[in-house]
Amino acid sequence: MSLDRRRAAISLAGFCAFLDLYAPQSVLPLLAHELGAGAADISLAISATTLAIAIIAPFIGTVADVLGRKRVIAAAMFALVVPTILVALAPDLRTLVLWRFVQGLLLPPVFAVTVAYVGEEFPPAEATAVTGIYLSASSFGGFFGRFLTGILAESIGWRGAFLALAGITFACAAGVAALMPRERQFHRADGMLTSARQMLRHLRDPQLVATYAVGFGVLFAFVATFTYVNFHLAAPPFDLSPAQLGTIFVVYLIGAALTPLTGRCVARFGRRRLVIGLIALWMAGLALTLVPTLPAIIAGLAFSTGCGFMCQAIATGFVAITAKEGRSSAVGLYVTGYYIGGSAGGLLPGIAWNAAGWPGCVAMVIAVLLLMALTVNLTWRGHGKAAR
Repeated sequence: MSLDRRRAAISLAGFCAFLDLYAPQSVLPLLAHELGAGAADISLAISATTLAIAIIAPFIGTVADVLGRKRVIAAAMFALVVPTILVALAPDLRTLVLWRFVQGLLLPPVFAVTVAYVGEEFPPAEATAVTGIYLSASSFGGFFGRFLTGILAESIGWRGAFLALAGITFACAAGVAALMPRERQFHRADGMLTSARQMLRHLRDPQLVATYAVGFGVLFAFVATFTYVNFHLAAPPFDLSPAQLGTIFVVYLIGAALTPLTGRCVARFGRRRLVIGLIALWMAGLALTLVPTLPAIIAGLAFSTGCGFMCQAIATGFVAITAKEGRSSAVGLYVTGYYIGGSAGGLLPGIAWNAAGWPGCVAMVIAVLLLMALTVNLTWRGHGKAAR
């Protein structure tokens, strides 16, 4: 029963964090129209949040290594309700971006500390599989946030949609507070200074630093793809509405279905070979989105999503297992690299979009994935059978 409660709480935490994180993506063209902004400007609604996450994540790790896990996770989830409501009330783009930034400050205490909780409270043999369950819930939350926002935007407006998200966030916070057992394997750091020293030691570990670079590439690719494909599909000849754009994100359920299989795949193929193979398939899926038909684009997005979520599950689990001390700060540094990638993925492809449209964005993402594969091939070695 305790194990089931832990997994349910971990799933709720992942669902809640990603419910709010990417919710504006399905209504970006609508927001751009209503707020009088271009594609690159409105992408700040995504990049501001990911930038805030990147800034705060390592510091949250040091705090959680001192204060503990559950209290940090639950408090952040309850606090997240406030800026979600204020996003709905924002009168202009600048204010909306500000509250999206505040949302980002409250998200690392949820997902970075949850991953650290998994690494400590589950045996190493189970940690990757439980991380996969967490990421499945995350992928479903990412889908549901975008889907619900797109659907509700057509009936009650985008402001009403964000108020609905605030209500769901509160319900998830209450669920985590009730279901998550207090941590048992947590070893409190002696103080903030000790935790900060642990964080610096992580930065001297080549395997961890390389994994942080992998995280950068994963979210760069996701944000770039799912931000700018909306403008591609909202324009002729597709002319999709916000509700239809929200429905496109059903491809995220592919990630929810595949990530629980990650542990088994790692055991069979090894982390390095599996990730390199997944990246190759990911690039093939992106290439498929260049075919000018909606079914081909959806298939390419689904393919890319499945590969991307499995890469993320492998990299996240690898950080939690590899770090022998200060796991929250180790995961926090991963989250920083990951969301710096997300911020770059929201902004830099805007240059490619202005120059060459959707094909330019795809070319930029494929270039980043190639660099990510090279990093994995050169650095993920020497950790036994699972690292092959």
